[in-house]
Amino acid sequence: MHKMLIGGTLEQGSRTLDVIDPCTGKAFETVPDATQQDVDKAVAAASAAFPAWRDSSPDARANVLEAMAGAIEANIDELADLLIAETGRPRDLAMFELGHLAVGYLRYYASLRLEPELLIEDDTRRVELHRKPLGVVAAIVPWNAPVFIACNKMAPALAAGNTVVVKTAPTTPLTTLRLGELIAEVVPGGVVNILSGGNDAGAHLVSHPDVAKVTFTGSTATGRKIMEACAPSLKRVTLELGGNDAAIVLPGADIATIAPGIFGFSFFNSGQVCAVIKRLYVHDSLYDQMCETLAAIAGSCKVAPGTDAEAQFGPVQNKAQFEKVRGYIEQAKEDGKVVVGGDIQDGPGYFVPLTVIRNVSEGHEIVDEEPFGPVLPVIRYSDVDDAVARANASPFALGGSVWGSDLDQARAVAARLESGSVWINQHCALDPAVPFPANKQSGFGVEGGVEGLYPYLALQTVNMAKPQAA
Repeated sequence: MHKMLIGGTLEQGSRTLDVIDPCTGKAFETVPDATQQDVDKAVAAASAAFPAWRDSSPDARANVLEAMAGAIEANIDELADLLIAETGRPRDLAMFELGHLAVGYLRYYASLRLEPELLIEDDTRRVELHRKPLGVVAAIVPWNAPVFIACNKMAPALAAGNTVVVKTAPTTPLTTLRLGELIAEVVPGGVVNILSGGNDAGAHLVSHPDVAKVTFTGSTATGRKIMEACAPSLKRVTLELGGNDAAIVLPGADIATIAPGIFGFSFFNSGQVCAVIKRLYVHDSLYDQMCETLAAIAGSCKVAPGTDAEAQFGPVQNKAQFEKVRGYIEQAKEDGKVVVGGDIQDGPGYFVPLTVIRNVSEGHEIVDEEPFGPVLPVIRYSDVDDAVARANASPFALGGSVWGSDLDQARAVAARLESGSVWINQHCALDPAVPFPANKQSGFGVEGGVEGLYPYLALQTVNMAKPQAA
């Protein structure tokens, strides 16, 4: 059984939690289920380690981040096997999360250096703006991209000089726990702590009085609860929450050219990404062609366990989400027309066929809500202004995209979207050097880029009076 990393030592804990294989629906492993005492111990270790880590040089902290990235690379096949086992995803996707995303974000933040800013200097004074670490950061990680999101939170927090307590999702703890075991020898004790456990452990962590900041990725409903828990002590919070991303296909677009990209950015990780396409708005003149083309692509793909070398898409990760997706599809059958997919076969595991729905619009659950599964509604529009208004009408505003052959027109439409990120002829193009903000009920704060360091730092002005001649 994999162990938790607490204060530089590996600990089994006093109780366990089953890990379910999404390809079979059966438990195949157990992990520690952190108690409140485990959480208290991890926070105490992070608090004790903070002063030395805060006072270490940026280069020393960068060396630790580089060592963490190296540990992933040196053990990537083992980590990929674990990631496949707990998510069911194909190997290529597991390797992408580990080798490209997790390693890339660790190395990017290892490369950054922030210097004090000189604001004013004259004969009477010198005023500098400094940024200082906060203390202990609680990082609450979701199940859909467990290692990447853990690293995406640890990297800027550690680079900024904070210490971290990570709480994994209860359904996907294995790979992140194993990462903790691998980095135990390269990270100073207490600087990184990794816990596995259920919602009780997470709730105790975010409300802990010695936690200075909480960074959370997950549902909007849980994000609200985290804000409430942080309010009494005014903890700083970064929330990256639900996204019902809209994509708009403009008149004159070349369907044959853009359809493969739209398909890929809609069904990536079987749709289990907050910032993939969830609503596709297509102009009247292209609507039928787009539906037919997407159906043909989806019909040619293989949904299977990630251990199948031919698998292109895996299962929904857990039973609760599987049942939600099933419900969305059944309702969509009544509201619209299934173009491809839609029939969930009885059998082991949480497999959902790639499903495209047409003849739906706002007012239908499949459009208004985020299914977070391999389901794409294709929505007809006649006027571009109307499409923009409908895309912006959602309470979510994480990402959006515009697709077309006229780049000037596409840029003009993109400028009118309200989402935190807007892409043109692509979607969910994540890059560690590019900020990834969230708007409306998709959260607040920012991850990625130099801007992604700032939420982990407190501002301090140093205002020095200069001696004056007598």
